[in-house]
Amino acid sequence: MEALTEDSTRHWTEPGIYAVAPGVYRIPLPLPNDGLRAVNVYAITDGTELVLIDSGWALDESRELLQAALKAIDADLGDVRQFLITHVHRDHYTQAVALRREFGGRIALGRHEQASLRLSIDPATVELNAQVVGLRQYGAEEVVDALAKMFGGEERLADRNIWENPDEWLTPGPRTVLPGRDLEVVHTPGHTAGHVVFDDGAAGLLFTGDHVLPHITPSIGFQPARVELPLRDFLGSLRLVRARPDRRMLPAHGPVTDSVHARVDELLAHHDGRLAAMGETVANGASTAYEAALRLGWTRRQRKLGELDAFNQMLAVLETGAHLDLLVSQGKLARTEVDGVLRYAPS
Repeated sequence: MEALTEDSTRHWTEPGIYAVAPGVYRIPLPLPNDGLRAVNVYAITDGTELVLIDSGWALDESRELLQAALKAIDADLGDVRQFLITHVHRDHYTQAVALRREFGGRIALGRHEQASLRLSIDPATVELNAQVVGLRQYGAEEVVDALAKMFGGEERLADRNIWENPDEWLTPGPRTVLPGRDLEVVHTPGHTAGHVVFDDGAAGLLFTGDHVLPHITPSIGFQPARVELPLRDFLGSLRLVRARPDRRMLPAHGPVTDSVHARVDELLAHHDGRLAAMGETVANGASTAYEAALRLGWTRRQRKLGELDAFNQMLAVLETGAHLDLLVSQGKLARTEVDGVLRYAPS
């Protein structure tokens, strides 16, 4: 394997190592059984020291491809001095844990991920428990049943062995990652509570993690520790990034693109449209987030909720609830709780 130049004719998931900028390389790693197909890990090097932004999922295939990619720049897994992680989801975090156990290297993660990581480490935590609680509040018992069938009808305890605390909790501000190379840590909650992006101002690059993605809208608040208004946080984080200088966008899923601002504008417009559409479903008689989700289209193909698998139905209902809850906080809808189910009405 040799380092390649970024080329728009190649699909972004094609394995390899791609030169993005001087000393910066994109390495797509596989996500088996995941619709996203791959996650981008970024290697930053000065020829002597090596830092990774995100790490991939702790899978044998991912480890092998990462090792092969690093060899193309005369590096190896044991050369990684530091892992800078955008957020705590397993496709970004867990391979860093596995490699630290084997080779050392320090892991840094946003400090607002502490609550979710604490639950992930706790052996008593039931996987997707927070999401199931949310589904029931949003009147989606049918989706809870579908999830139980998808996962074998048993409560699954979180896999404690793939989670550990980082060496450092990141806070916003400048950070020297290599001699002569500084990044700014920017807290961008929404996708998760502690999500961060890394701004390389000198090179005009922004490592956006899952906060800004070129082809899809990130899920909102998908984490073990629930937050009150994840969509409010996400939209605020988008506006924060929009107010900063424009950068070339280096996302966790999808190709490198020329302008973060252009995509942020699209995402803000998208959520404005979704807020209006979800408010209209309530005006037309939907009283729960589940009922509203049934009336909406999903994905770029505008599929009905029932056409999605159980996992994506869950994400759709939770996203609908996040939009409705934001409308409540804005005074545009009213909300009551009846027998544990949140019910919405025009205000």
